[in-house]
Amino acid sequence: MGELFLKILFCLFFLRSSQGGSPYMGYKEASSFATTASPEGYDYIIVGGGTAGCPLAATLSKKYSVLLLERGGSPYGNINISRFENFQISLTDTSPGSPSQAFISTDGVINARARVLGGGTCLNAGFYSRASPRASWDSELVNESYPWVERQIVHWPVLAPWQKALRDGLLAAGVTPINGYTYDHVFGTKVGGTTFDRDGFRHTAADLLSSGDPENLHVLIHASVQRILFDTTKGDRPKAVGVLFKDENGDQHRASLSSSGCGDVILSAGAIGSLQLLLLSGIGPRGDLEKIGLPIVLDNAFVGKGMADNPMNSVFIPIKRPINKSLIQTVGITKMGAFIEASSGFSHSCESINCQHGIMSAETYSRMLTHVPAHCNGTQIGQLSTVPPKQSTLEMARAYAESKATLPKECCRGGSILAKIKGPLSTGELGLLNLDADEGPSVTFNYFNNPLDLQRCVYGVRTIEKIVRSGSFAGLIDDGAYSMEALLNMSVRANVNLIPKQTNDTKSVEQFCKDTVVTIWHYHGGCQVGKVVGKDYRVVGVNGLRVVDGSTFIGSPGTNPQATVMMLGRYVGVKILREGLGNEAEI
Repeated sequence: MGELFLKILFCLFFLRSSQGGSPYMGYKEASSFATTASPEGYDYIIVGGGTAGCPLAATLSKKYSVLLLERGGSPYGNINISRFENFQISLTDTSPGSPSQAFISTDGVINARARVLGGGTCLNAGFYSRASPRASWDSELVNESYPWVERQIVHWPVLAPWQKALRDGLLAAGVTPINGYTYDHVFGTKVGGTTFDRDGFRHTAADLLSSGDPENLHVLIHASVQRILFDTTKGDRPKAVGVLFKDENGDQHRASLSSSGCGDVILSAGAIGSLQLLLLSGIGPRGDLEKIGLPIVLDNAFVGKGMADNPMNSVFIPIKRPINKSLIQTVGITKMGAFIEASSGFSHSCESINCQHGIMSAETYSRMLTHVPAHCNGTQIGQLSTVPPKQSTLEMARAYAESKATLPKECCRGGSILAKIKGPLSTGELGLLNLDADEGPSVTFNYFNNPLDLQRCVYGVRTIEKIVRSGSFAGLIDDGAYSMEALLNMSVRANVNLIPKQTNDTKSVEQFCKDTVVTIWHYHGGCQVGKVVGKDYRVVGVNGLRVVDGSTFIGSPGTNPQATVMMLGRYVGVKILREGLGNEAEI
């Protein structure tokens, strides 16, 4: 019966492939490595089957043997990942096997890491938009790599009413010209692509694995890499020779590079995972590594430094009647460094606000049932333990729950208009809390430390005010029922972070930005080109090791980084093939 179900499921996914990339069904559980491992080793070992790792693995497998290790499970068969209408559920599910692993930065902002084959493309809002050109990239290859992704998994959206209203409001607010439907990052107002097809089915980076060579591509899920293995006995530089990983049963395995010496271990575990593995493997600031008792493989003061997360601030907009769900489709790209986007029908439902999905610890939850709606029981998994001790108090948790339980009903009906700032210029750092690769590190982003970031946020909120007053939302919102000050105050109460609020009333837009900052999940940096890796993405000072993901970025590319991160995986894969094989690469 189970085998029949899997066949039916595969057929359903195969039918979907006519509208996008084919589902990849060639993965195996990590425990199978004991009997299926290549005795000769692998030309390339890629750690992280996410947004960059999947296109990179598929590309390299055309000519080389590739082992791709993903710590999470499969996205296929999970309707909370595949269906548009279930977008929010995966992000708020913080159970141990969830595709989303919640964490809280030391700033007090709740965040999430992807933990699934396909990475963040399985969890995000689907918006697809290219980045501005970068001088360090081969522009011809960039323009080959983006379409390779787009042909397989990207679609044009049917514009929802809320998104049409935003488009018209942006133009009325002076965010011009209108650029229509385009993937390009250009000033003005545009409609971008989406990884959801017109039936609401999500296509992800995992689908890109189907374009690889199945004979050369070996994909393991639930494979949690613990550290990189080095040979320090030959030459004047340490050389990566493999990795140590745990399978779904907790058993350890060693995966090795082939003896040919031409391949690499490539970290594509994301801006947090790749940095954590570098540090756990002895590459990082000497003082930090010695403090936690790690042997030094390479002293590099820049590892983990320069981490950044683009702050997002939302203004809640009450509506007259129920509205269709919509995720990011329209975007306003201003010359002042603020990006304006919108969503409706998702993030401000009563359930999402009052359940506090994934924020409270199990202990706190058990003491607070009187403050939580009955239908939310069992949804809160231990995450409060990751909050700094000075903030992780029962009083704080109670106050948090009470503030959400008494929200006005208007917060549960409507949509939002949000401002994200470019860059950002404010940066923080990542550091280890312990030697356990399965536990999250300490992350600090220092939101709005740079005054220009705050200025950009203020400009974004002022632009939202112009949009609301433009009349473009007249047929959707409660006209005249709320002043902008009332909307901002409502948004302060409804926004979800653990930052102590200065006041219940919004005295200034600057304070609103600080009080309501949340993440848009575009964190990056900490392993930047020119400091930790070279232009070829090789780790400086080490042989046989590269990093290919968002940790190498100095700023978040474009309005949404997923297009650029997938492009980067394809781009580096083609670069490696052409540099190693020349004309024989045939790619």
